Amino acid sequence: MGIYEQFGVTPIINASGSVTRLGGAPMPDAVLDAFNEAARASVPLEQLQAAASKVIAETTGAEAGLVSAGAASALTMGTAAILTGYDLGRMERLPHCDGFPNEFVIAREQRSGYDHAVRAAGARLVEVGFNEIVANAGVRRTEAWEYEAAFGPNTAGVLYVYSPTSRPPLEEVVAVAHRHELPVLVDAAGELPPRSNLKSIAATGADLVAFSGGKSIRGPQSTGILCGRRDLIGPAVAQLLDMDDHLELWDPPESLIDKTKLRGIPRHGIGRGFKVSKEEIIALLVALQRFTSGAYDKEVSKARTRLNRIVEKLNGSPAECSFRDKGDGESLPLLEITIDEVAVGRGAMEICQSLRNGVPPIYVSHGGLSEGKLLINPQHLNDSNTETLAERILQEL
Repeated sequence: MGIYEQFGVTPIINASGSVTRLGGAPMPDAVLDAFNEAARASVPLEQLQAAASKVIAETTGAEAGLVSAGAASALTMGTAAILTGYDLGRMERLPHCDGFPNEFVIAREQRSGYDHAVRAAGARLVEVGFNEIVANAGVRRTEAWEYEAAFGPNTAGVLYVYSPTSRPPLEEVVAVAHRHELPVLVDAAGELPPRSNLKSIAATGADLVAFSGGKSIRGPQSTGILCGRRDLIGPAVAQLLDMDDHLELWDPPESLIDKTKLRGIPRHGIGRGFKVSKEEIIALLVALQRFTSGAYDKEVSKARTRLNRIVEKLNGSPAECSFRDKGDGESLPLLEITIDEVAVGRGAMEICQSLRNGVPPIYVSHGGLSEGKLLINPQHLNDSNTETLAERILQEL
C-alpha cells in the first residue's frame, strides 16, 4: 500500500501534464534529495532568499529575484511591490489603496481568472483594446497607443500576459510604459520551455516577470519565480517574510532588501500567507539548475516513443491520431486523438469522464473535448502506465 492509499486516496494516471489540479510536474530524484537534505537544518529565510536571488539573477539576466509560493503568488507580490515600493504606510494598508495609484492597464484580450492574483493585492484593472479577429469584426488587435491613452494619475503600472502570440509585442508595451515611468509586470507562468524565455522576456526591459516553478522547471508545485528590478524585488520580499523581529537585530542582506529605504521594520505584509519553506526554495533552485542545463531534453525522444506506442495500439480504431510537436528539442510532444463520435456512439466528453471513473482513474487533457479530441501529455508517463493508458482508451472506443 502506497502513501496515498494509506489516507484513502487513489493515485491516477496523469496524462494531462503539469497542471496544478493534479499536483504539477514530477520532481526528479535530485530535486527530492535536495528537498530532504534542506529539511535537516535551519537557515535565516532572508539569507536563503538572497542566495536564491543571486541564482535567479544569473539565470534570467535580471537584477534580482525571489522564490515565491507559485506563479500566482509571484504576481501578487510583484503587484504589491509596485503599489508600495518601500513605503511602510502603503505596505500596512494593502489591499486598500486609498490615497495612492492602484490601476494596472491590461489588454482586454489578456484578461483571465488568473489576474485575480493581481487584484488580490489591491490593484484595479483598466482594460484597453479589442481582439477584433476573435470577434469576427475585423483584423486588428490591441495596439500600444491604447495603453498610453489609458494612463492617468491613478495608473500604477501595466500588466502583460506573455505568449508567443500576444499582441502588441511586449517590447512596444514596455517602451510606452517607460515613457511615462510606469513599471510592467509580466505573467509568463507557463512560458517555459524554451529555456531562452528565462532571459529574453526580462531582456525586453520588463520590470518584473513571473514564472511557474512547478511546471517545466519541475520544482515543487507550490513554487514560482519573480525576477526583475532590485528596487522592486526588495519590497516584494519585505512583504513576504516573517517580520517578527527587532529592528536592531533584523539584518537582511543588502543585495536583497535596501534597509536604508525603510523608516522601520515592516509588520507582516500582504504576502505573509504566501510563505515559502526553506526546503521548497532549495528544491526550486536545484530544479532550475537542471532545467537551464538541458537535463530534461533527453526525455523528449522517450516521450515521443511512448506516444507512438499509443498510436500503434489505437491503429484501426474509430479515432485519428496526430502530434502537436514544436520540434525545439525542449518541449514535450502532445498526442491528439480525434474521436469518430458517430462510430463510437459517444462524445469525447463522455469518454473523458469514463476514463476518470475507471480503475485506475485516468486524467487526459481536456482542452480539446469540445472538438471531439482527447489530448495526451506524456510528462508523467512511463513504460508501464503508457500500456495501461493505451489499453483503456482502446476499450472506451
